[in-house]
Amino acid sequence: MISPSYILENLIRFDTSNPPGHEKDCVLWIRDLLAGHGFQTELFARDPERPNLMARMKGQGNARPLLLYGHADVVPAREPDWTWPPFSGKTVDGCVWGRGALDMKGGLAIMMSALLSLASQNHVPQGDVIFSVLCDEETGGDLGAGFMVDQHPGQFEGVRYAIGEFGGFPFYAGKTCFYPIQIGEKQVCWMKGRLKGKGGHGSQVFRGQAMARLGALLNTLDKRRMDVHITPIVAETIGQIAAALPFPGSKVLPLLLNPRLTDAVLWILGKNGAMFDALLHHTVNVTSVRAGDKINVVPSVVEFEMDGRILPGFTAGDFLKELRSLIGGEAEIEILRNEPCPETPDMGFFDVLKTVLTDMHPGCIPIPMLLPGITDARHFSRLGIQTYGFIPMNLPPTFDFGELIHGANERVPEDSLVFGMSAIESVILRMGEQP
Repeated sequence: MISPSYILENLIRFDTSNPPGHEKDCVLWIRDLLAGHGFQTELFARDPERPNLMARMKGQGNARPLLLYGHADVVPAREPDWTWPPFSGKTVDGCVWGRGALDMKGGLAIMMSALLSLASQNHVPQGDVIFSVLCDEETGGDLGAGFMVDQHPGQFEGVRYAIGEFGGFPFYAGKTCFYPIQIGEKQVCWMKGRLKGKGGHGSQVFRGQAMARLGALLNTLDKRRMDVHITPIVAETIGQIAAALPFPGSKVLPLLLNPRLTDAVLWILGKNGAMFDALLHHTVNVTSVRAGDKINVVPSVVEFEMDGRILPGFTAGDFLKELRSLIGGEAEIEILRNEPCPETPDMGFFDVLKTVLTDMHPGCIPIPMLLPGITDARHFSRLGIQTYGFIPMNLPPTFDFGELIHGANERVPEDSLVFGMSAIESVILRMGEQP
């Protein structure tokens, strides 16, 4: 058996930081490994240096194909305080270290090791299993999932359900262990803002001009939330968590679902409620600012970019109206990118994944999850494919997933990779149970 740790160590050693990406060598290594074990493989690329891999394990034809997919690119590793070089792929203290260990080369290693394990047992699944390694997810997926959906949709014919990122890892509330499974995500709304005012020599006095108004806008966004919105997925998530908790959590959490009380309850919960904040509001952050280019000239124009994330069921128009009510109408705002997400998830495969987790981790409680970020799931949804964020890892209670992902010293326990491999194997063995 080829262990997931061995696969992950090798994947990390390919520097696929995006930008610029350069996923080719990594994808070719995966292709050669799978082809050597009997998988059908094919490459598709808009950019020859950034290919996408399609591999297939032929099934019996008794169930719809199941899609497993993940991305080979990673965010850059610019943080200075790595214990081990971020692309060394070292295994130390029971963990595989390096950029992509969690997002999401670890997920690829879990999927690949599960497929290779089943192939070594000559297992023929109920339906085809399609494994797709994609490029460019970290900068929007235009060369990866977006390209495949637009130009090669036939590769996914018959697929109704897919396994991708994020979800399948635990969080603990006291002694209660929950496993969120992602069934939906917010939609991206990237914007450019512009403020204009009087400019001139830096020795003069300027009040209330573009830079000052930008300061006021930033202060507003720092101090105030957007409106509260209760979406069906989040209501279900909070309801299930509350039902499993003892008093006072069982009584306090449901109050989050009362829009008149939501923000006050978040304040009371403090860090314990942080995970719910972005699930109950649209969010917006100013991420870059461009203004003058000379130290002695006050700029007359200030441009800034904003990363907005919109809850399911709302449009970019709804979002902009709400944003305007918050920051006022002085700034010109242009939408750079908006990609709607499905409003209603298909839960048909959820019980299969839930059963896999409860069999492997008795006593755990799998729950549905809305992701506050975005994944390639939004691209595949255009083909009617429901993605479940399900990269199973039985991470220990002290493991801080949120701090390590995209951060320094990203790493994953070897035991969690083995857990994930076994879980994905079990999912494939249960393919016949999908509706």
